[in-house]
Amino acid sequence: MILRLGAIALILLTASPASALHLPEWMRFGSHASVDPGPPRPVVTEIVMDQGSDARSVPGVIVSRTEVTMAFQTLGRMIARHVDLGDRVEKGQLLAELSTDDLVASTRAARAAVDSAEVQLETARTTLQRTEALARRDVASDSQLEQAQQALAAAEANAEQTRSQLIQAQDTEGYARMTAPFSGVISAVYEASGAVVSAGAPVMQLSADDTHEAAIDLPEGALAVLPDDPAFTVWQRQNPGHEVTATIDRIEPLADIATRTRRLYLTLPPDAPFRLGALIRARLGAAGEPALTLPDAAILMRDGQSHVWRVTREGDSATVKLVPVRTRPSFEGRCLILDGLSEGDEIVVRGVHHLQPGQQVGRRVDP
Repeated sequence: MILRLGAIALILLTASPASALHLPEWMRFGSHASVDPGPPRPVVTEIVMDQGSDARSVPGVIVSRTEVTMAFQTLGRMIARHVDLGDRVEKGQLLAELSTDDLVASTRAARAAVDSAEVQLETARTTLQRTEALARRDVASDSQLEQAQQALAAAEANAEQTRSQLIQAQDTEGYARMTAPFSGVISAVYEASGAVVSAGAPVMQLSADDTHEAAIDLPEGALAVLPDDPAFTVWQRQNPGHEVTATIDRIEPLADIATRTRRLYLTLPPDAPFRLGALIRARLGAAGEPALTLPDAAILMRDGQSHVWRVTREGDSATVKLVPVRTRPSFEGRCLILDGLSEGDEIVVRGVHHLQPGQQVGRRVDP
């Protein structure tokens, strides 16, 4: 029986075509099974564009290079303040006055002390002359003569002291009048009429109307990445089309206690149209340069050079290309692109370490 079944199987194998031995397509589970890769994955990208004048800018104010805090040199009650905030003053103009009642009394007392000292000095001179005459006739002793000489020396010293006190009192009486040391503008007022001010307490601030400069505040991290010779663009928000280029003149050596920022003073060109006290905006870079910025996460470092993935789209397909760029140091999480990109370029900003040159990508996703 077994031999008969084997013979039948052999006849079927030799009689059937070779295609009868092939498995159906749906039963092929090996490497020949087709796999659908699906559409390319979408990418998070950003369209490079000029961010406008406000991109990477910080606020600032126009200040004078020469500013003086005005204060009285003596204690007193301020009875008059002849100027107000924003007033323009000339050199020598009276700004404020203190009550002179106490000061006049002090001067009168010092003058009386001088008169008393002069009388004592004249008495000491007369006494010495009389004692010298008696000593020549051997009527007065040497000790009496020495006492008279000492009394005269003490009277002279006392008279000199009282004269100095009178001069000091007269000067103090003159300190009751505050005058402008130079022409300028009152840029700040701290005390009102009727207030009692101590010696050296700020009363007002006078700014010379000579050379103006822009003052901005930057954190320590931003200062650390400034280039060697940085240039800033300065403009006013109400006139964004008029931009000027400014350079750093000096940096405050100490940071502000509250904000932990340091103040930068920028030198403006002579024809800058900014008035004292005007609010301005300033950003790193010369005037006219487009503010093309990208997030720090979009920058890929290869061989010490900054690169970005630029997406090129043709119809329904899109590929990425690694493009070298030149950037400014990062500030507040974004880099200023100086060279290598143009407005309208689509740049990958997420997953830059997982792409390959020429790789196909899908639709664009906003960050």
